[in-house]
Amino acid sequence: MSIAYLDPGNIESDLQSGAIAGFKIIWVLLLATILGLMLQRLSARLGVVTGMQLAEVCRRHYPKFPRILLWLMVELAIIGSDMQEVIGSAIAINLLSVGRIPLWGGVLITIIDTFFFLFLDKYGLRKLEALFAFFIAVMAVTFGYEYVTVKPDQVQLLKGMFVPTCEGCGTRELQQAVGTVGAVIMPHNIYLYSALVRSRDVNRANKTEVKEANRYYLIEACMALLLSFIINVFVVSVFAEAFYNKTNGQVHEVCANSSSPHSDLFPNNNSTLNVDIYKGGVVLGCYFGAAALYIWAIGILAAGQSSTMSGTYTGQFVMEGFLNLKWSRFTRVVFTRTIAITPTLLVAVFQSVDTLTGMNDLLNVLMSLQLPFALIPVLTFTSMGSVMHDFANGLVWKIIGGFIILIICCINIYFVIDYVRSLHVMAFYIVAAVIAVAYLSFISYLVWFCLVAMGVQTIACGRTVSASRVMILEDQKQTFRRTGSQRSADTSTFQ
Repeated sequence: MSIAYLDPGNIESDLQSGAIAGFKIIWVLLLATILGLMLQRLSARLGVVTGMQLAEVCRRHYPKFPRILLWLMVELAIIGSDMQEVIGSAIAINLLSVGRIPLWGGVLITIIDTFFFLFLDKYGLRKLEALFAFFIAVMAVTFGYEYVTVKPDQVQLLKGMFVPTCEGCGTRELQQAVGTVGAVIMPHNIYLYSALVRSRDVNRANKTEVKEANRYYLIEACMALLLSFIINVFVVSVFAEAFYNKTNGQVHEVCANSSSPHSDLFPNNNSTLNVDIYKGGVVLGCYFGAAALYIWAIGILAAGQSSTMSGTYTGQFVMEGFLNLKWSRFTRVVFTRTIAITPTLLVAVFQSVDTLTGMNDLLNVLMSLQLPFALIPVLTFTSMGSVMHDFANGLVWKIIGGFIILIICCINIYFVIDYVRSLHVMAFYIVAAVIAVAYLSFISYLVWFCLVAMGVQTIACGRTVSASRVMILEDQKQTFRRTGSQRSADTSTFQ
């Protein structure tokens, strides 16, 4: 689960947070991680108690049209995440090869690495988990090296982490704080964790064993998110210490004096430095030597590669859960990676690296838009007694969960509106307005369904929500086949 909070989109958000706001909003990163932990707790409880993943529960309870629409939204989030992984890996390969491998070449290489992971997956989940642990260790070592090299101010770091203020902050800092929340809490991670917890056998007929499993998964989630938080703090701190309030002219001069071939990336003016995962590696190389650049690139490559397979697993779980459609991982990868690579490859071939890295901002907006389609369902079903029985959310957790979702959704809606306004194109405003009506209508339906599931009958309009309300055709067929098989077995035994 640490990997889900350490993809290239997260890393880019971290470095921009440090470069734009310094140490001032690390507390936002801490708060977002804590909120993420609480949501992962709900996801894990759903998987442990029901033995079903979130997508499967959605399939069983939502009517057909909302269910298909919800699946499409989650698929969009998965593809967007996959694009970020492709972008991060391509940039890392370009930096490590000193530009000899162009960005489009790095994009194509990411096709090969995915199938390598599929090949490794055949040897067992535990071996794949070991590889993921290796990638996390690489990220910890590489970003930790940058942290030790830069030597951030520890007092300012602790103040920024535990004192929730932002002195002298303006619009840019507020935008970055909002973007941090959107980058940390990813919608498809909620679906992924509800499926991953099923890899361990739990006797669901034994309430004590279920409680114990929930407790251990919470501990596991705490450890995973603590590790990811530490690595994220490494990145924020490095750029907060070294590049906060730096201008393009200052960086240009240092890069020129260090004979860096990338000094032309930074115009010689007094504008505030804007960095991304590509420029981030370049400025580290200019200020702290070539070793810092290559080590940074290795860390980004590890982040991109480790996220690749987690995205593949999520896509497979979501497709099986929502549609009861079982594709092989090979087919699934071909489907999602083709969609992810095509626009990324076109941008890499015909546009500059600035355009390619700028896609991460657009993709973070996409993730923000998809977030309610994970948070509202997980709160809905973990609050239903007919689904969770004795483990359903109590009143306190319902209020806390609803409050968290409200805050996150408001933050992300602000982030999206601000992003659209920054485009200054009337056509985008018109398209955004049309999409917003449909988007808010669907969210309103999910909220209504959630409230009715929690027992608010005054808005039910004669509708009821229960565990047996929806029995879709695929489930009926499976039940019939199981019943038929059991009858055949009984007949054979009788004979």
